[in-house]
Amino acid sequence: MATLEKIRSKGVLLVVVVGLALLAFIVGDFLKEGSTYFNKSRETVAKIVGEDINIKEYSAAIDQMTEVYKIETGKTELNEEMMTQLRQSVWESMVNEKILNAEAKKLGLSVGKEELSDRLIGNNIHPLILQRRSFAGENGQFSRPQLVQFLNSLDQTPTSQEMKDQIAKAKNYWLFWEKNVKNSILQEKYNALISKSVTANSIDAKMGYQDRKTSVDVSYVVQPYFAVPDSVVKVSSSEINDRYAKQKAQYKQDANCGFNYVTFDIKPMKEDYMEAEKWMNKLSTEFKTTDDVAGLVNSNSDIMYDGHNYSEKSVPEALKGFAFSGTTGAVYGPSFQNDTYMMARIMQSGIMQSDSVKLRHIFLLTKDAAKADSLVAAIHAGGDFAALAKKYSAVKQTAANGGEIGWLTEGMQGVDKDITANAFNKSKNEVFTIKNAQGVQIMQVEDKTAPRRKVKLAILERKVVPSSKSYSKIYNDAKQFAVDLQADNFDKKAKEKGYVVHPASEILQSVDKIADIPQSRQIIRWVFKSSKNDVSDVFDCGTKFVVCMTTEVNKKGYRSVDKVTDQLKAEIIKDKKAEMMIKNLSAELTKSPSLEGLATFLKDSVKTAKSVNFASYQFGVAGFEPTVIGKVTVSALGKVSTPIKGNAGIYVVRTSNKQVNPQPFDVKMEKMQLNSRMSYSLPYMIIQDMKDKADIVDNRLNFF
Repeated sequence: MATLEKIRSKGVLLVVVVGLALLAFIVGDFLKEGSTYFNKSRETVAKIVGEDINIKEYSAAIDQMTEVYKIETGKTELNEEMMTQLRQSVWESMVNEKILNAEAKKLGLSVGKEELSDRLIGNNIHPLILQRRSFAGENGQFSRPQLVQFLNSLDQTPTSQEMKDQIAKAKNYWLFWEKNVKNSILQEKYNALISKSVTANSIDAKMGYQDRKTSVDVSYVVQPYFAVPDSVVKVSSSEINDRYAKQKAQYKQDANCGFNYVTFDIKPMKEDYMEAEKWMNKLSTEFKTTDDVAGLVNSNSDIMYDGHNYSEKSVPEALKGFAFSGTTGAVYGPSFQNDTYMMARIMQSGIMQSDSVKLRHIFLLTKDAAKADSLVAAIHAGGDFAALAKKYSAVKQTAANGGEIGWLTEGMQGVDKDITANAFNKSKNEVFTIKNAQGVQIMQVEDKTAPRRKVKLAILERKVVPSSKSYSKIYNDAKQFAVDLQADNFDKKAKEKGYVVHPASEILQSVDKIADIPQSRQIIRWVFKSSKNDVSDVFDCGTKFVVCMTTEVNKKGYRSVDKVTDQLKAEIIKDKKAEMMIKNLSAELTKSPSLEGLATFLKDSVKTAKSVNFASYQFGVAGFEPTVIGKVTVSALGKVSTPIKGNAGIYVVRTSNKQVNPQPFDVKMEKMQLNSRMSYSLPYMIIQDMKDKADIVDNRLNFF
């Protein structure tokens, strides 16, 4: 009983304890189950029309685009600027694709398998496929056999890791274009559907015809707005605020930021140049005498020695005179130019060699390598190389073309050096074999370009770069500047140190680079996460250190009145000037109601605009003046008008020489012309309108 009383007396406490225990259990269970949700949320790079885009999907699309670009251009390395463009291209493509698919789904639009197949490999091949170099024949034009051969190669069973990787890249390349063709077809369908509802009607046709039917020549005098000083007009804050309220919708903005920054160039100091010169002079003696030139160069030079020959076109410009006038063993330098020390040694002179060689081959896998000698003997006996290649070569892509590889140059990237070394030393039609771990290649030199003068050079080149000591000093200068900063003394401290302050304003989240600063995306990411007047630490941007201060971080919405005050003030000043000028010109016209008299008063001349009609885009040399054009088309002939407010100034006009187009109204032709004109801009307008209305959340700033 006593125990029961104790429990009752502690009842409230027990309820709290049990409640907390249950809460802990529930929260713990939620956190375990919710961990997947939170992880997914952190991995969401964007949300487009309600669909989450995972960072893995976005990164995979970037990797795919990168590989496609390399295949299309033949480049193996892409710089930061190119990668930035590729990432932006992937983003735009992904946004367009997601929005288009969402809209097409609502309308029941789709692309069927047979339809897609027809545009990929059928009788109605899409231009995106026709334009690919990978599917071109020897004449550079699209080749269906080449396309079929490419697609067949995707089904090959790989015999090595290298072959497996090549097939994977080829499949990825094809899937990229397949997806783009599918999206293009869907876009065509959507555009066609919308264009049927956005079309010229009989009223549009009649108006278009009437607008062009009557034209007049116009004599005019214009007083430009700049003829009246701005100082004669006063604009109040209330006037600016009132105008801002009326046209606020014009000032929409995406999220943007602004900041001031100072750069510190990471460049060699005086001591670095002295040390580099000392090092080069010390090495020059050994360079002139050593028997192991390749070892010395490859251990010390920025340019590796691979034994290839230089022609007059390929040799560095600074070495051209030396290379083709010296003899074997001659040494050039050391010399200094463009922050680089250079020495060169002629390893062999008097070489006569072709620039390019045309090859074909028969590739035998290791299991068939024993056939090599018999095939070589058959070729020497007059056998048909092309026929043997088609029958025995394991590389189906080249086998189908009689083993044709094409033209190669010396040192060509991606080509086995043993192949080029042999090929350039063989005569036309000569056969040789190359063995490696994958098998045996029987090669034949089909043709060679005319031999030209060449030289074998060893080049030892060393660019002067900042030492660790210089790097540290420049970094410490930047760090000390950042440490001493407060929001209110950024400009002052920079001026004291002799640093230049650079402004960056209205920078969007999507911007990848600030001015000429490499790797500056990190700065933008920091600024968008900072607050106004925050001062950064030192950013290492590869060739520069950067310190910055945030001046503004603006959310998506509308630009503030302060941001557009100058623009609004200029508009109000222009309007007030117009009122004054119209009043003055009207008064002058009452005294002398002629254009010539008004021109004399303004110390100007009467100008002419020929054949002006309501459809005109330009008013003579005055340019875009729609209000003036509208007025002159309804003015009485020969009569001097009242002053007209235009874009560039106040106009007074007089019309003459009325011309009427005798062509009868053709409603069908007018509609066709209007629709044709609309067809150029409509596809862009459609996708732009979908983007404007789509719900897009861009979180790329969190990842890139």
